[in-house]
Amino acid sequence: MRNDIPLSATDDTPVLVTGATGHLGGYSVVRLLDEGYRVRVTVRDPGQQDEVLDRMRQIGTDPNGRVEFRTAALATDEGWAEAVDGVRYVLHHASPFPFTAPEDEDEVIRPAREGTLRVLRAAREAGVRRVVLTSSYAAVGYTVKPDGRYSEADWTNVDDDIPAYHRSKTLAERAAWDYVRDNGGIELSVINPTGIFGPLVGARVSASTGLVQAFLQGSRPVVPRMYFGVVDVRDVVDLHLGAMLHPAAAGERFIGVGGPSISFFDVAKMLARHLPSLADRVPTRELTDEEVREAAKTEPALRDAAALRGQIPVISNDKARDVLGWRPRPVETTITDTADSLIKFGLVTA
Repeated sequence: MRNDIPLSATDDTPVLVTGATGHLGGYSVVRLLDEGYRVRVTVRDPGQQDEVLDRMRQIGTDPNGRVEFRTAALATDEGWAEAVDGVRYVLHHASPFPFTAPEDEDEVIRPAREGTLRVLRAAREAGVRRVVLTSSYAAVGYTVKPDGRYSEADWTNVDDDIPAYHRSKTLAERAAWDYVRDNGGIELSVINPTGIFGPLVGARVSASTGLVQAFLQGSRPVVPRMYFGVVDVRDVVDLHLGAMLHPAAAGERFIGVGGPSISFFDVAKMLARHLPSLADRVPTRELTDEEVREAAKTEPALRDAAALRGQIPVISNDKARDVLGWRPRPVETTITDTADSLIKFGLVTA
């Protein structure tokens, strides 16, 4: 779904994309190429260059010499000056995502925060016009509010008992805003997506798409009663491009959510409707709130569900709609397109 402003390239200046080996970063590169941009990609290791290019070709995008690479890692200053040299816009997606709880939270927090500041410092010194930072809804809505309503005005309280990833995204975003406020000289826009689903970029799953994969493989017969926002990766890319180009996006944060919050069990029902031949594999029961609380004592993965206590968050995307003209896909379309993509790449057997 398109923003109301033109997104196509007007000259040959490259856009820098970090985190291009990820789901969102990969689609950002593809979309920028489709819009006529040259793209510069940072990788931690030169060996990742072929991975990025191969995954684009797997979904039918020919880089055609319009993708260039620079080596730079979040943990060091080396390479960032070269990465941002001569670019006008930066899409900073890269951030550590732990699939299991780290023993030391700083393993996640430090590279997220310091890496974001590294990118901003280098971009400012190079005269970059605007950085669009991928934060997360984890920085917005993981402090429970009595009314359950969340907008860009809300922030997660890092002093709460929250996972390291949520704390890292909140601290990194706050550090970014503080840096721009204190130093000036560069524009910042922030995107706070909810759970990112949608078609894959090649045969690699993310945390969210891996959830759909697990449902379709029959490995999750029961699920906790937990509600969350969903957004399509293609729409999140549109949101980043709109924030990159729209004059009114400077100094603003935008929540990315495709519609009303849904539960894990809602996802299961959507999949069963779309793929009736696989309906016997998807979850068939929700854990009660009491069962979730008990299980969370020994299962860290259920901490979020226990903390949210079955709350159905009302997450607003009004700002993105009103300022950027953003029009996301229906959530059910996003979930079913995720399933189709998993089957296409042989990650689920139909």
